[in-house]
Amino acid sequence: MSQINTDYFLKKKWIVSALSLLMLIFLIPLLAWIYLISNLNQPMVIEDTSITFMVESGSSLTRVANELENRDLIGSSRNLRLYARIQGTADLIQTGEYELTVGMTPMEFLEKIITGDTRQYRVTLIEGWTLDQALNEIWSNSNIVRKLDSSSGELVADSLNLEEESVEGLLYPDTYFFTRGATDRDLLVRAYERMKEVLTEAWESRLGALPYNDAYDALIMASIIEKESARGSERGHIAGVFVRRLELGMRLQSDPTVIYGMGGEFAGDIRREDLLEETAYNTYRINGLPPTPIALAGIESINASLNPLPSDYLYFVSRGDGTHHFSSTLEEHNDAVNRFQLESQ
Repeated sequence: MSQINTDYFLKKKWIVSALSLLMLIFLIPLLAWIYLISNLNQPMVIEDTSITFMVESGSSLTRVANELENRDLIGSSRNLRLYARIQGTADLIQTGEYELTVGMTPMEFLEKIITGDTRQYRVTLIEGWTLDQALNEIWSNSNIVRKLDSSSGELVADSLNLEEESVEGLLYPDTYFFTRGATDRDLLVRAYERMKEVLTEAWESRLGALPYNDAYDALIMASIIEKESARGSERGHIAGVFVRRLELGMRLQSDPTVIYGMGGEFAGDIRREDLLEETAYNTYRINGLPPTPIALAGIESINASLNPLPSDYLYFVSRGDGTHHFSSTLEEHNDAVNRFQLESQ
């Protein structure tokens, strides 16, 4: 074999060896990466529908991964720690309570604790509730930390540093989501701020002149409408009756305001002496609106208070089936009372 052929063969052999080495250099990490990703995309061992996992304040990813392994949720913590370090996310995990569900992978769990996708709880405040009822609902939730000592509207308003004298009726009825450890103050402030937003928007879009000094007066009216009827189709007419009575200097004569003013003394029926008792909320005895809302008003009642339907109605009485009969004259109203209430007793 000539020297040229020998040199050519050796050179070719060297090139093949170099290429093979380069392939190994790139292939081994690639295969390792594929294995790592495949492992982290395997479902964790979760036997129940879901379980709770707490990432405590100050926890490192190593601590979290080791706890997953110790609880037999993953086979090895090493792969999760390695992946997070490669991605530069090991120091980004967030404190909180996380929900692990069947089928969740370590990769998905890592994404959760990096983005802070913590477990959410809910509390619902219902239209027509008083502050007492709203607070009792909040305080009955074991995931909420109680900070307030009183359910007094004045004391709660003072505790929350509100500009209003009482928080009664100033909470927007809705469902609020929160994480474990949220306080009653946190939720009340959110509900208060939401009500202010809704009320301000509704007030600014009101039509025509109304017998209110400000948006708060409209909210007081909305709370009365809320308690008078659960029928959305009637609320505009009820608002119309009350607005016309205010404009004519007539008293509202609303039973729900009397009941609210009686507090715990209300036993299911309004007696004649109750209608004669002087309270700040007895609209049979006072002129104009009561001093505060009497309940949480929903958006339909707020809109109704600011957009009363036109008519000549000045009275209404319950038919006993959830609806009301509306009348324009006292004579017609008295006939309706006899027909729908006195005859049914």
